[in-house]
Amino acid sequence: MVALAPNPLRIGLTQERVPAPLLFVLFGASGDLAARKLIPAIYRQFQARRLPAQFALVGVARREWTHEIYREKMHAAVEEFAPNDVGRPGVWGDFASRLFYSPLNIQERESYLRLNELLDRLDREQNIRGNRVFYLSVSPKLFPSALEQLADTGMIADVSKNRIVIEKPFGRDLPSAQELNQIVSAVCDEKQVFRIDHYLGKETVQNMMVFRFANAIFEPLWNRNYIDHVQITVAETVGVEERAGYYDSSGALRDMLQNHLMQIYALAAMEPPVSLGGDGVRNEKVKVVQATRVANPRNIAACAVRGQYSSGWMSGRQIPGYLEEPDVNPESATPTFVAVKLMCDNWRWQGVPFYLRTGKRLPKKVSEIAIFFRQVPLLLFESAAQQLSPNVLTMRIQPDEGISLRFEAKMPGPDILTRSVDMDFQYGTAFGTKTADAYDRLLLDSMLGDQTLFMRSDEVEAAWRVVTPLLTDWEDPDASHRVSQYEAGTWGPAAAEELLTKEGRRWRRL
Repeated sequence: MVALAPNPLRIGLTQERVPAPLLFVLFGASGDLAARKLIPAIYRQFQARRLPAQFALVGVARREWTHEIYREKMHAAVEEFAPNDVGRPGVWGDFASRLFYSPLNIQERESYLRLNELLDRLDREQNIRGNRVFYLSVSPKLFPSALEQLADTGMIADVSKNRIVIEKPFGRDLPSAQELNQIVSAVCDEKQVFRIDHYLGKETVQNMMVFRFANAIFEPLWNRNYIDHVQITVAETVGVEERAGYYDSSGALRDMLQNHLMQIYALAAMEPPVSLGGDGVRNEKVKVVQATRVANPRNIAACAVRGQYSSGWMSGRQIPGYLEEPDVNPESATPTFVAVKLMCDNWRWQGVPFYLRTGKRLPKKVSEIAIFFRQVPLLLFESAAQQLSPNVLTMRIQPDEGISLRFEAKMPGPDILTRSVDMDFQYGTAFGTKTADAYDRLLLDSMLGDQTLFMRSDEVEAAWRVVTPLLTDWEDPDASHRVSQYEAGTWGPAAAEELLTKEGRRWRRL
């Protein structure tokens, strides 16, 4: 039988958790994600002895590779993308002996039958007892074919032993997400499905739950009575790189805000769960997303801004504008920057705005959530900065992972003047180790059958409903002129600043 889900009173467990004997089947095994993230992550779990003794990984892709060629390719990938994790030759040799490969045309039934024969043989040889995880690291347009073929060949028939991991994007709008959910539900049970968003695997994202629910001093303040507003920022310094074909059809709204930022938002805004088990957390996330809306759905321009980076200077070199990037449509209206004001219509958050922003070619790579508390009701003290700053609690997801609290303190001297100071916690300093890669945790959870950090079908659809007014407005051909330009290396278009300044607020300086 598959290992039971972890004790719901525990979170962040590592070495205590070892899956049952398992076959891990990786679709898209020759792709970039497999080489950069998935294989190095699984290899690190193997080195840390978190995988079962009876474990094998079967790579699946179109290329006509042999087992040996696949092992050589994956060794080269670990050496290139995780050189510090290569380890001793004997350790890699042991891991490589567990790697196998099966060429597969994702739409051809015979390919799946050959794959199933290999899986059955490995199952018998290693006494794996039918436990299998199928990881679909392929183009979203291939999800339906892969799911239907896996179902038709009986490879995902056992609800208790067979699981499917699906990479984002899960749809490109609400109707396509609903259609894909219908396909998934037709071939397997929701308990078998693991919709992965790697942001939920980050230690600092998970720490939001610990910070809120394991410390009595913060949760009583986590509401409209004490919080003025919340800012969530996910900024990237890179452009579209080699992803222009995909990115130009998605943009910042679909690629980042609908999934990554909404996941961070849900964890920050949700009610305390009844347990930290799978559905305990996911039930509360769904509730808060279902209660969320764009601030003014009848006037999108008043509560949301989209932008596109133009040519500018970063790190001493000139950066081409988005429309000048290779493979980008020179008339594209695809946003590379999005800022939006959300409201949550529930008892805890009524009237508290959440400002979310994300963009490419911004000055700094940073992901954080900043909680701005209300000003004190009576200003008794003068500030050296002429104006008292609000208390701000900041959770840094990356880089410099940690938490800081800004508050007012008296400056030395005979006068009673205050200045803002920071009380800071850093993961690296406190624990003496760097945080693990997000995929390390999520891959292990999928093998264990722990769905806590994976999205459920109703949550995916609820997130798409939140952004649907933006998609509807921005994809109107007559609205293309509203794409603001911002120079590469700046913090987005001026309209993004005005989104807050018109309400007497401003974005946190990063």
